[in-house]
Amino acid sequence: MAATTPMMEQYLRIKADYEDAFLFFRLGDFYEMFYDDAKKAAKELEITLTARGKGEDRIPMCGVPYHSAEHYIAQLIEKGYKVAICEQTEDPAMAKGVVRREVVQIITPGTVMEGQAIHDNENNYLLSITPFEGEEIGLAAVDMTTGEFKVTILTDFEELINEMTGYRPKEVIIPSSLDVEKQQTFEARLKVTLSYEDHTEPVTEAVALVETLSEGKIKETCYQLIRYLQRTTKRSLEHLQQAVYYLPQEYMSMDAHSKRNLELVETLIDKKKQGSLLWVLDQTETAMGARMLKQWIERPLLNKQTIENRHELVDKLIQHFFQRESLQEQLQGVYDLERLSGRVAFGNVNGRDLIQLKKSLEKIPEIFNTLHELNSSYANSLMQNISDCSELRDLLETSIEENCPVSITEGGIIKDRYSDQLDDYRDAMRNGKAWIAALEKQEKEITGIRSLKVGFNKVFGYYIEVTKANLSQLPEGRYERKQTLTNAERFITEDLKEKEALILEAEEKSGKLEYELFMAIREQVKAFIRPLQQLANVISIFDVLQSFAEVAERHRYVKPELKPAGNVDIREGRHPVVEKMIDEGDYVANDIVLGDDRELLLITGPNMAGKSTYMRQLALISVMAQTGCYVPATHAELPIFDQIFTRIGAADDLAHGQSTFMVEMLETKHAVSKSTRNSLILLDEIGRGTSTYDGMSLAQAIIEYIHDEIGAKTLFSTHYHELTHLENDLPKLKNVHVSAKEENGTVVFLHKVVDGAADRSYGIYVAELAELPDKLINRAKVILAEFEKEQSDIQAHRLKVSDEDKESRTSFFQTEATNQPTQLSLFPTDSEKTSAKKDALTKTQKKVLDDLTTLNLLHVSPIEAIQLLDKLQRKLGH
Repeated sequence: MAATTPMMEQYLRIKADYEDAFLFFRLGDFYEMFYDDAKKAAKELEITLTARGKGEDRIPMCGVPYHSAEHYIAQLIEKGYKVAICEQTEDPAMAKGVVRREVVQIITPGTVMEGQAIHDNENNYLLSITPFEGEEIGLAAVDMTTGEFKVTILTDFEELINEMTGYRPKEVIIPSSLDVEKQQTFEARLKVTLSYEDHTEPVTEAVALVETLSEGKIKETCYQLIRYLQRTTKRSLEHLQQAVYYLPQEYMSMDAHSKRNLELVETLIDKKKQGSLLWVLDQTETAMGARMLKQWIERPLLNKQTIENRHELVDKLIQHFFQRESLQEQLQGVYDLERLSGRVAFGNVNGRDLIQLKKSLEKIPEIFNTLHELNSSYANSLMQNISDCSELRDLLETSIEENCPVSITEGGIIKDRYSDQLDDYRDAMRNGKAWIAALEKQEKEITGIRSLKVGFNKVFGYYIEVTKANLSQLPEGRYERKQTLTNAERFITEDLKEKEALILEAEEKSGKLEYELFMAIREQVKAFIRPLQQLANVISIFDVLQSFAEVAERHRYVKPELKPAGNVDIREGRHPVVEKMIDEGDYVANDIVLGDDRELLLITGPNMAGKSTYMRQLALISVMAQTGCYVPATHAELPIFDQIFTRIGAADDLAHGQSTFMVEMLETKHAVSKSTRNSLILLDEIGRGTSTYDGMSLAQAIIEYIHDEIGAKTLFSTHYHELTHLENDLPKLKNVHVSAKEENGTVVFLHKVVDGAADRSYGIYVAELAELPDKLINRAKVILAEFEKEQSDIQAHRLKVSDEDKESRTSFFQTEATNQPTQLSLFPTDSEKTSAKKDALTKTQKKVLDDLTTLNLLHVSPIEAIQLLDKLQRKLGH
């Protein structure tokens, strides 16, 4: 490398400590980047790449103006990069040699506080992973913009991934020693920026944040996150709330696949809010309420009392229309108290932010009065011991100017009569300027020069200006000459000099004092951060519940009756999203009943008839009920589900080398291995990703396993009509189907789920609806007729499952752990082959061979094949 200047040596020394970040190096009015940073930034930001020096001393370089840097930083953060801000920390006029520079902040995807990377209605979580000996893993989560701080301990890596997915993090902190394969899993599955922190020792300044936690691993997990925040933000963390320890088991569990399949907060394909459950339920009026609603939907409750508390307030809000309308209007005037508190603590709040805070606090007494009118025990309990921060409201009312500028250094922020000293300065400025205006008028009258004017500039101060054409009218010796221009002369007087000194001194001291007063007010506001956060939490709850009430009344939802470990009894249930997306009244409502002798519904029926919608409907109604929302039905009795598992829709995971069938099997495995009797399982078309017989065998085995071993309430849809005979064998399984009818050779889907098995799949009619060529459709009908004829011939060979076969199925699941499964011998042994060659075929053997020759294996189910082989073996005397 060529010789470098002292300034570049300084740059390289600082950059060595921030290799994983773009270093924004302050040079005058620009932030400059050099070497690889410059090359990459020029590409990512689409700015010009230049160079410093020439020849072999040429250094790649690019830069952005400091006053517009925020825009460029936001772009880099959005792309997952980190930015280290390096400022001049020494007055250049006082510097000896190179001006001292230091990194004053590192902005990362998880620590960014403002800009386009922050969305009003979404949290921005930063996660920290702390592995311990054995299988235990600590997980801490913080949202720097709101101060939320949560921590938990997990014992399973897949559970960790599911828990992390629920936070939708942009950045994850890990120890540098973490297994590389796990690091790659985080990057691939979560699409996050990875950062490193190896210190978990206690942080003195942060003891208060973890004082309610038990000792040991939980605190270590928190300290790892706090140390990273201290190292990167280099700011106060006063707005962080006390860390709250929680157990994932306190909420309804849904893995990442289930949340995506159910489209809780975004659609499966285009990742948009519209078309999701969140889209239906979001009638919130505040940004913090919208964020809380999203959290509630992804974490439904298990505590019956808390759920019913929410239902109680929703009920009150539905009954009191005018109070609900008033509450909505009042909430519209409340700004984002959570993020305003964060900006105060972080030191980047301005006068307009404080005006928003004041206006929000002005609405709080009105909101509380409205809620007291409801006479809701839950609302009253939430408001109890919550401060309305009236002292802070009064402080801001008397101190901050309503129409203040954005900048906190320009003046015009502090109100008159807040500070006597500031009032004196302002009086001096106002009176001085009035005196100058009077002076100009007086001098015009005395000299008779109408064009005479008193002006001001930063170089010469105040002056009296007379054009050269009028100089002859000036009385001799009246003014002292100050400056000569091409067409005019400028003068000064002793009185004007005195007033100039007074005004300029007042302006300088006024600006400095106003800045100091604003900083002191900001410090006073910091004392209210905790009460503001508590108030924000309560206001958010009220906002979400008024949203539930609004949606319930608008869409005719009913209050669900919760019975832990009870049955499902939904009358005229509807899918909340589909119902909203189609014309009012067109949705076909369906009952869903699951009870002691009806725990597993086997759903058959044509494609496009609504099987998947029916299944999702139950899951979404359950999620809504357990968030505290009313549900789309005319009557609903529900258990409290501890978990929901779904396998709905085919989706290849090609990025990880997994086919549709492998994804299907992995999701099914997760469901059958993790579910309990209190879970809800939804399985759609299991087995379709492989051959017919493989798929059918697996589907039947899965059904039997859920029925015999788990006992969870289950909806299982299938095109394998052969499985409908299981209703005769499994006492808690019932057949239902989505009905359709034929009219004039075409199929009409009725979208009504009724008891019994479907008699056919109507697949060819669906193909007709898709407008496949007529010639192709007609040929398919001919082939179908041939298959149906062959099937009717085979029907004669069906054998009923005996009581011994039923016992065999039951004993298989009971003894699987100790007994190896046996395999039927389909081929003769070597000794049997030798014997067969010696002995002539008997008449019976010929008959068996004839039966085998005429048998169409493509139209025999696995159970039928086993039964036929058993029959043939008995004929042969085996």
